[in-house]
Amino acid sequence: MENTWNQITDILSKSMAPGLYNLWIKPLAATVPDGKTIDLKAPNDFVAAWVRERLLDVVAEAAATVMNGRPRIRVAAEGPVRPQPHPRQGETACVRAGERALELPLPGQSEFTAAAAANFRFRFDDFVVGPSNELAYAASKGICEQKLATDQLFISSEPGLGKTHLMQAMGRRFAGCCNRSRVRVMYLTAEEFSNRLVMAIKAREVERFKASIREHVDVLLLEDIHFFKDKPRIQDELLNTLKVMRGRGCKLVFTSSFLPKELSGLDNQLQSRFCSGFLAIIDKPDVKTRKRILERKAAVHQVLLPENVAELLAERFNADIRLLESCIQNLALKARLLNSSITMDMARQVLCNYKLEQPGPGLEEIVDYICDVYGITDEQLASKSRKRQLVMARNTAFFLARKHTDMSLADIGRRFNRRHSTVVKGITSLEREINLRTPRGRELKKILARISS
Repeated sequence: MENTWNQITDILSKSMAPGLYNLWIKPLAATVPDGKTIDLKAPNDFVAAWVRERLLDVVAEAAATVMNGRPRIRVAAEGPVRPQPHPRQGETACVRAGERALELPLPGQSEFTAAAAANFRFRFDDFVVGPSNELAYAASKGICEQKLATDQLFISSEPGLGKTHLMQAMGRRFAGCCNRSRVRVMYLTAEEFSNRLVMAIKAREVERFKASIREHVDVLLLEDIHFFKDKPRIQDELLNTLKVMRGRGCKLVFTSSFLPKELSGLDNQLQSRFCSGFLAIIDKPDVKTRKRILERKAAVHQVLLPENVAELLAERFNADIRLLESCIQNLALKARLLNSSITMDMARQVLCNYKLEQPGPGLEEIVDYICDVYGITDEQLASKSRKRQLVMARNTAFFLARKHTDMSLADIGRRFNRRHSTVVKGITSLEREINLRTPRGRELKKILARISS
């Protein structure tokens, strides 16, 4: 039955992210005792627990296409955990978000450019600097070049304004130091940190988890730290990890959609830690900066963007830069399909897909929109009910109010008879649904896009 598992892994290698497949599926050994069962052997308890908790459905779906039915899958560990050595001089340990590995194989210096730096998509040279983001940009470069008076940086902004771009640019720059000295970079989201800690607890590998970061990482890049809200056990572990790393002189970089002071669900000591370094805020870009971003994106997609089209798009897209890039991509594709140059009429047709309006909606306009979309009343939206539909409607209203108005989180909460902390939790929950690309997340994305401006 060895051929059966080979066929299954062939499907998985094509359907999964390469890093995820190489780190969790490739090390597995398998036997297929009959046509209804697969026995998987993992190299240790940690891998076995992760596969059982996170990848069992993925494996079963791939197996179903080969075995003419969904099989029963059993996962067990075949041996003890092997400690990982420290990198040698000139080597880099680089973990990127999405791969969810406890440790990556350490590439030699000759392999570094392809294996480590290439893991980071963005560079500083690709970042368009303007009045809204120049401080965050300078601080990000400064911490990489030892020009910032601290080893810690916190970047805050609304979604889609460049936090991840700068974070990955820092990762790329830090990792690029490996030809001069040993630099070990870890890049992951707060949710991934939490998941890995939970899995380590279940696998009784907490000490190894601690050592993998506290002792083996020189630069920690941690995104979306608002995910730690109301998770005391994980906050304690993170706080102790940060204390140890600061004691070792490590570099720490955090991002969030919220300022530290807005995260009431955090331990006071952890909140103080986040505030102890340099704090940089990215605001919405002005028209001139948006126009320069458009020109840069047009050059990337190798299209000629007429001046009047660039001005139109820069005026209409005043917030999320990802929407602006999406519009450029659609324009470029449409022009190529039609074998035509980009025109104002074409730009207006593409803009209709985004239903952008100027100016952006106010709070009461948002409330009316939410009530219409979810088929509820204003009274139900502000009620104490915890029905699932009403909770989702409130979270959507929180997100849109945060994005399109200048209201504080406390003011938004008062409008819906909720506390400031509830608003933060609701926005975080909605962002998580969208980022996970669940069916509900995709529907939420459509709802948000219809009112975005």
